[in-house]
Amino acid sequence: MTSEITLFVNPAAGRGRGARAAQPAASALRAAGFSVRTVLGENAEDALARARDAVESGTGALVAVGGDGMANLALQAVAGTSTPLGLVAVGTGNDFARALGLPVRDPAAAGRVVAEALKEARLRDIDLGRVAGTWFGTVLASGFDSRVNDRGNRMRWPTGRFTYDLAMLAELAALRPFPYRVTLDDGEVREVEATLVAVGNGPGYGGGMRICPGADLTDGLFDVTVVGACSRTTLLRVFPRVYRGTHVGHPKVTVHRAARVELAAEGITGYADGEPLGPLPLTAECVSGAVRVAGP
Repeated sequence: MTSEITLFVNPAAGRGRGARAAQPAASALRAAGFSVRTVLGENAEDALARARDAVESGTGALVAVGGDGMANLALQAVAGTSTPLGLVAVGTGNDFARALGLPVRDPAAAGRVVAEALKEARLRDIDLGRVAGTWFGTVLASGFDSRVNDRGNRMRWPTGRFTYDLAMLAELAALRPFPYRVTLDDGEVREVEATLVAVGNGPGYGGGMRICPGADLTDGLFDVTVVGACSRTTLLRVFPRVYRGTHVGHPKVTVHRAARVELAAEGITGYADGEPLGPLPLTAECVSGAVRVAGP
């Protein structure tokens, strides 16, 4: 492995934590003997182009500093290559880093863990989801949760976590089930009324919500969590359990496993790693060993 490491930084992550986190992360990498080159971008498209250039030029690793959005952008550059990915998670959600067992909101500690893993060649290949050429590491969300994202993205106030909470309350007021057509692998089309369908490569989204608690990053399969049609009262009773992953025991919740999932429903946008993929229908494939990660 070359000793030059590329630090891929989102300065706006976590309301400015990305910029502040870059220095301790870089210091940890340099202390381990690596040469560090920092990559920023004028926007997401420019940043991705620069990250891809670094990978194609043979960088020893791409270390993303930011939240799940930055991790997702980094995946587009390293997936399908032998370049290791490191994460210094300082965003709002940080669910991909949690799934990998990496420190969260502690850039010095995360930098040290990644540096030690790279120095000792402690690398592992994990699965990724792919939708029409776009990679994701955690969960493809659709239904109630994706409509909360839609609403939150339209809101200008409040900011941060409060945006999501307020958007959730507004969507609860308008709660209704959606008629889905779900196809798992090459099986029959299942027509279901559902509040949401989540396709998990990893277990969590939304900053610690374990919507697919049994998802394994190395088994070559998605966990597909289907929350059936339910009332606001039922959803409010079940939803807090998602942080522990115990919601899957509720009779309104079913879990399936598949390597390929087709979702179709009217008026729903799919989100993966918190980023919009586009309107359903969408087809997600689980690609085994799609990315090499540095970590514990």
